[in-house]
Amino acid sequence: MKLKLFTGAFALLLITACAQEDASNQEPSAPPYAGAVIADYDDALGDENFSILIGGTPVGHVKIDRSGEDVAIDYDFKNNGRGPTLTENISFGEGGIPVDWTVKGSTTFGNEADEVFTFRNGKAAWTDATGSSEADVTGPALYINQFGSPYGVFIVARALLDAPDMTMPALPAGALKITEMERLSATGDGGDVDLITYAISGAGLNPNYFILDDQNNFFAFVTPGFSTIREGYEGEDERMRGLAAKYGAERYAGIQAKVAHNYDAPVRIRNVRLFDPATEAMTDPVSVVVSGDRIASIDAADAEGAAGEVEIDGNGGSLIPGLYDMHGHMGENSALLNVTAGVTSVRDMGNNNDVLDALIEKIDGGQLVGPRITRSGFIEGKSPFSSNNGILVESEEEGLAAVREYADKGFYQIKLYNSMNGDWAPALVAEAHRLGMPVAGHVPAFSNANAMIRAGFDEMTHINQIMLGWVLEEGEDTRSLLRLTALKRLPDLDLSSAPVQETLDLMVENGVAMDPTMAIHEYLLLGRNGVMRAGAVDYIDHMPAEVQRNSKVALAAIETPEEDAAYRGAYDKIMETMRMMKDRGIFIVAGTDLGGAFELHREVEIYQDMGFTAPELLKRATYDMAEYLGQSDDLGSIEAGKYADFFLVPGNPTADLKAIKTISMVSRGGTFYYPSEIYPEFGIEPFVDAPNVTGAE
Repeated sequence: MKLKLFTGAFALLLITACAQEDASNQEPSAPPYAGAVIADYDDALGDENFSILIGGTPVGHVKIDRSGEDVAIDYDFKNNGRGPTLTENISFGEGGIPVDWTVKGSTTFGNEADEVFTFRNGKAAWTDATGSSEADVTGPALYINQFGSPYGVFIVARALLDAPDMTMPALPAGALKITEMERLSATGDGGDVDLITYAISGAGLNPNYFILDDQNNFFAFVTPGFSTIREGYEGEDERMRGLAAKYGAERYAGIQAKVAHNYDAPVRIRNVRLFDPATEAMTDPVSVVVSGDRIASIDAADAEGAAGEVEIDGNGGSLIPGLYDMHGHMGENSALLNVTAGVTSVRDMGNNNDVLDALIEKIDGGQLVGPRITRSGFIEGKSPFSSNNGILVESEEEGLAAVREYADKGFYQIKLYNSMNGDWAPALVAEAHRLGMPVAGHVPAFSNANAMIRAGFDEMTHINQIMLGWVLEEGEDTRSLLRLTALKRLPDLDLSSAPVQETLDLMVENGVAMDPTMAIHEYLLLGRNGVMRAGAVDYIDHMPAEVQRNSKVALAAIETPEEDAAYRGAYDKIMETMRMMKDRGIFIVAGTDLGGAFELHREVEIYQDMGFTAPELLKRATYDMAEYLGQSDDLGSIEAGKYADFFLVPGNPTADLKAIKTISMVSRGGTFYYPSEIYPEFGIEPFVDAPNVTGAE
């Protein structure tokens, strides 16, 4: 159920399933850029077809049909049983101006797309999922739509290439800039073609990368795991995606070089109180000395510093051990933002293995900043609904081989997924356990949580995966959106019933943990078009305009008052179930499946509604997770000899958990980062000033 929030596209990017992130499969369910008010549109171009590939696997298409000055676009792909199905219609006026533009259909998670843009006599008007707006246009400007195809980049790119400084104001807000990256060539069924790669930036958190041919016609839109590429040139997919990976790495390496502070001396953080997981309380004021990548000592607050030390004034603030996101799908885009938000460790729950390996190598080598990553070996069955990641298998024997391959490569655990045959689970779990790896995962289609618990699962992934087994009819297929839409049946569920209690009893008896990913369920069940989602309220005012706009877009299609009530009731039933789990002693791990960073703050905040106190949650998101993963000798608390992974906040999060959301400094292994220096790189307004640092050269 992976939803990616902090990619760099203008429009909302929905990643389709619990195994994809920007390093592997960044799938736009809306165009990265679209709707030029002034566009150099060439109606001499013929019809065009483009293939959509995820990790090299064809999953859909973009088809362009031209009739005079009108363009019709058919955009459709499906991965992991879901994806957008959209049609766009654009009419161009004099000078290539789109005077009418509509987008209709459904987005990745089923929300209705019914977007309309018009431009007449200097006035632009649009209706999207957040409502209706208009603006007087006195000069060239680009409209950014919420929904549509990656082909929209072609229209915007051609406009920007002719604009002064290749920059233009955007609607509803912001500005766009196009930058040439490099020139190259490609070979396909249409022969050799010369290409130019570009980046467009300005309205979102990160640039997007795309490719035009030497006639400035659209060739491809690329991320490290997702591509839309001209039909007949699919053989160039991997190379083109590699370009996106390279550009992203270069961008983040440049940021790292500017914002990473590696002081060539011991560092003393003076006048801070530490959160102590053992007591679940703040200590008296102390000073913390870091040498290299570890904590050298915890000294008295007024201890005299040694000659040559760098001093950071904590100003009476709170020093908190680095947080864990236990349900991530890591990529470069989220790596830095996680560390900046104090999330210094992430358990990756499934990824493109080659891309993840490269990311870890860059982080460990100091080229990129990112959290410490614990790898899960993702195993999926081959089917029309497969999530195209990790290792896909077609038999129990192939599944067993995949388990062994992950063990040989040093992965921490195995994760089993939707399309895998549930009958294979006992053998795969037994082999993983023999090799010393725990097993977590979804409930495979046509099975239920009880069967997976009896098969030996150590942890269940997503609370909906358990609860669906209590409301689905025999034969219903959870490889589709049904695994989300069926949640509206939950309000009628009797939690005291025998089936519910049997599952909870099995979890208790077998020591099975729960990874509920509550923040994404809150977004899915309570998100409504035009209403700021609860998880974004505390940070959204600091975000770029387009991020703010898209935080008012729902995931699911909620068409009637009855459905609205059913989804809200489903969330209440989930929270009631989680309280029962907590009361029964089922161990709950904090993971987001939303990219971490600010969303991890929201995830643990939600747990207060389960009955956890703020101090308990600080311990749960730090020391308890380190202990759960076998890492507590080095991580999870601020003690001499452990890695220097911690962050500084002005307030006291044991009194108010929201204090973890305003971070002034982060240490990740003795490299110091100040969010006030980093956030402007993403167009984010800093939340708090950096502490005073003395003694640094």
